[in-house]
Amino acid sequence: MNGPQLSELPDDSEQLRPHVSSLRRRALQASELSAVRTFSDAFLCKFLRARDFDEELSLKLLLNYQRWRRESPEISTCLSPSSVLGLLNTSYHAVLPQRDHTGSRVLVYRIGQWNPKDWSAYQVFRVSLMTSEIISMETETQRQGVKVIFDLQGWSIAHALQINPSLARKISSVLSESFPLKVRGIHLVNEPMFFRPVFAMIRPFLSDKIRLRIHMHGADFNDTLSDFFSPPVLPPEYGGEGPCIEEACRDWTNQLLQSEKLLLQIASHPTGDIAIIPDEDPLISEKVETKPNSDG
Repeated sequence: MNGPQLSELPDDSEQLRPHVSSLRRRALQASELSAVRTFSDAFLCKFLRARDFDEELSLKLLLNYQRWRRESPEISTCLSPSSVLGLLNTSYHAVLPQRDHTGSRVLVYRIGQWNPKDWSAYQVFRVSLMTSEIISMETETQRQGVKVIFDLQGWSIAHALQINPSLARKISSVLSESFPLKVRGIHLVNEPMFFRPVFAMIRPFLSDKIRLRIHMHGADFNDTLSDFFSPPVLPPEYGGEGPCIEEACRDWTNQLLQSEKLLLQIASHPTGDIAIIPDEDPLISEKVETKPNSDG
């Protein structure tokens, strides 16, 4: 069986066992991971699916993930949604309730809702990491990846001053090579001219594959976003027919708060056995068939 075919199998499939065991053995032998003695099957499957069961690439991704966590303790060791509840309550972020036609999760970040006087860029980044950790536990998301919409309406100089080269590298590393999620598309809407210097800081650290999956839609985004997402997927604020963005943000905030203990467990021991959330949550699992998406 090839990688995509293996990805379709459940975690407890006998056909996956040799791949999981092999990756575990290689991880335990890696000098960089000498302090880690436990790798659960579910944890390893995330990395195998993210790299279509190429064990060499899966090990490299796992090493990058662990290295990123060690080098970014200000982000990775504080995964408490309640610590950023004020930011979440501004309707800053949502995972939309409907997957797109390929099965990808669709995430929205409304940058203008972030007040840099109240919340640092590191705290904002933690929100993204919390969501990424939660949805990376879903088997369907491991297979089909994510697509992200960044709404840059309200982007200001104060936001730009929060993004330094070190943080830009950390952001790009998660997008490209240090987290077990397939990024299928990045869509920027309402981006102002003075966002470009920040994007230019991040862009060199991105892989060629990710660069090709970035789409800038500007202020007239309704028609172009519809080339990638069908109306039932998107909120009305983005030309769709789904629940309004405020409702989607509120529902996802509640989902994060309900996952507080789980996230704290991940922060302290990410490689071990975690209490898995149901893979098909009725709030966020429904699919819709629509026209092909060029993100692939």
